[in-house]
Amino acid sequence: MQRRSFLTGLAAGSAFVIARPALVLAQTAPAPAAPPPVFTLPKLSYAYEALEPVIDAQTMRIHHSLHHQAYVNGANAAAGQWEALRTTPIETVLADLSAAPDTVRTAVRNNVGGHWNHSFFWELMTPGGAQQPSTELKSAIDSAFGSVDELTKRVNQAGTTRFGSGWAWLVVGKDKKLAIISTANQDTPLELGAKAVLGVDVWEHAYYLKYQNRRPEYLTAWWKTVNWDKANENFKKAMA
Repeated sequence: MQRRSFLTGLAAGSAFVIARPALVLAQTAPAPAAPPPVFTLPKLSYAYEALEPVIDAQTMRIHHSLHHQAYVNGANAAAGQWEALRTTPIETVLADLSAAPDTVRTAVRNNVGGHWNHSFFWELMTPGGAQQPSTELKSAIDSAFGSVDELTKRVNQAGTTRFGSGWAWLVVGKDKKLAIISTANQDTPLELGAKAVLGVDVWEHAYYLKYQNRRPEYLTAWWKTVNWDKANENFKKAMA
């Protein structure tokens, strides 16, 4: 009887000893790594103060590191709700917002759209670069609007008359012709089937510290920052 009890206890103890390492391993196994963010804040190719006196350093710092970062954060939150955002090109998403589920469509429009718009905007400005469009783009501008001066007037008018927040754009439409459009909030030309050549942000956070309510003054000055080299590149890509 005592021998049987001893063997039973020994077996139980052995089972405990054998099982224990597995328990320890289970407790110390690292948690699976979180997936990397789909969207990240792009670095600028110039310093925040590089566009002064047209756009002051403080406005650029707030606009880029806070406002744009907020759109990036919102876009990543939307990707957590809609898996397709992780694999679908951003231009494809914004060209067909109807594909987004109802529960996340507004977040995609506002945040993914805001991320795309701002990423485009930063590259379109520079403290250096060509001061006039290329011969090919200038010819298209002259054909559509009469002159570069007339183009700037019409873009400025589109930006000035945009009620509330939004953007003014020079785009290549589906007909491969240049046109000037304006979009509200963080809507993009992609939703309209157009491809952007130039785009200017007329949300108040883009200019208010320096220009306050003088949006037309901001728009007139903004052309001094335009990176025509990038605009020429955008035009060639849109016409391809």
